[in-house]
Amino acid sequence: MRALRLNSWKSEPVLEDVPIPEPGPGEVLVQVSAAGACHSDLHLMHDFEAGALPWAPPFTLGHENAGWVHTLGEGVDSVEPGQPVAVVGAWGCGACAHCRDGIETYCERPDRAPVPGGGGGLGLDGGMAEYLLVPAARHLVPLPDGLDPVDAAPLTDAGLTPYHAVRRSNAKLGPGSTALVFGVGGLGHLGIQILRATTAARVIAVDPRESSRDLAKTCGADLVLAPGDDLVEHVREATAGHGADVVLDFVGSDETLAAGAASARQLGDITIVGIAGGTLPVSFFGVPYEASVQTTYWGNRRELVEVLDLASRGLLHTETTLYTLEDAGQAYRDLAHGTVRGRAVVVPHDSYQP
Repeated sequence: MRALRLNSWKSEPVLEDVPIPEPGPGEVLVQVSAAGACHSDLHLMHDFEAGALPWAPPFTLGHENAGWVHTLGEGVDSVEPGQPVAVVGAWGCGACAHCRDGIETYCERPDRAPVPGGGGGLGLDGGMAEYLLVPAARHLVPLPDGLDPVDAAPLTDAGLTPYHAVRRSNAKLGPGSTALVFGVGGLGHLGIQILRATTAARVIAVDPRESSRDLAKTCGADLVLAPGDDLVEHVREATAGHGADVVLDFVGSDETLAAGAASARQLGDITIVGIAGGTLPVSFFGVPYEASVQTTYWGNRRELVEVLDLASRGLLHTETTLYTLEDAGQAYRDLAHGTVRGRAVVVPHDSYQP
């Protein structure tokens, strides 16, 4: 089969022919319908040095995946061949306290996981291929009726990650509250929709690109702003001087973190989701009183079930730009140049062929 492989750190991925995996006991082989191209993959290609992570290339990229169950390993009876499924991306040990709670992103025994702190497309072979080997059936979520796998694939990260961040701050997003969103890209445009579908908050979106600000309006933002010296003033004016109850930073640069902290309300949440490498100094006078600053990473299986339900009901829609597997390298180049509208999604198969 064809697969887009990252063979070494600080290199471009290469489309290669590799053997089709055969599932062992407890494993499932999925025929990939679609795999999302995530901005974090660019960091894998260009920024990491040997030893920076507990795993290393070579591996197939693609950690946002959906498709159809193709072949079952011995002992698997929870899914059936031909069944459309989404793949939960973080693969923990399955036995520690966090994994038993379904929070495999924060597995406390990574030494017992298939790969420490990673999963498919993150140290192990991912879905930028015709087939994906999933090490346990618990990592599969059957798709609700009416939800196409091509639409489901990006939701496994680009939908799940903002959903987890929003739900974490749900108590602060009631009537009269304001959520401030930095970055209306692959995650941010879904974050706006999730806020609209699950909270009563007013939504302010910030992005330097006019096309992304237009997308924010389409997704339901109440106010759309461009970054600049007067950004914080505009946010304060729009919130009667209080500031934003919840700041969701899908960029994570020095500039967005500083603006988010300056725009936050006392007792608010400042949640850093993007990994642009910025830092936020925290001191007694550095952030509003009793403001909480946190990072989040991905989400859990239960939350993915909820995200897929929202999508199947038409409450959540991913703006996608589709690429063939042969053009997957171009998808990442477009992503690096900031020319992708919404989420880049690679489709290895033209149609389902059981």
